[in-house]
Amino acid sequence: MEIRGRDPATECYRVEIDIDNRIVRALVPERLSADMHLIGARPSHQTAYVWMAENKDKIEAAIAKLARGTGRPRAPFDQITLIEER
Repeated sequence: MEIRGRDPATECYRVEIDIDNRIVRALVPERLSADMHLIGARPSHQTAYVWMAENKDKIEAAIAKLARGTGRPRAPFDQITLIEER
């Protein structure tokens, strides 16, 4: 999984992974990495990157499920969305 930076318009991190020999891009909401005790607080980049590293397997599994059309991921990973290719 490659993190391609933060998209300020969607408040998500852009990620890319290789699934079945094709690059799939997705948006991972930064709010998933937020400390739930600090409602409304935006996580730092470091916090978001650490959280994504700790949850890499779950994020990749959610993206793969979406890309393959085999169902919806379980919460909170159901908030991840695919980026449509242009």
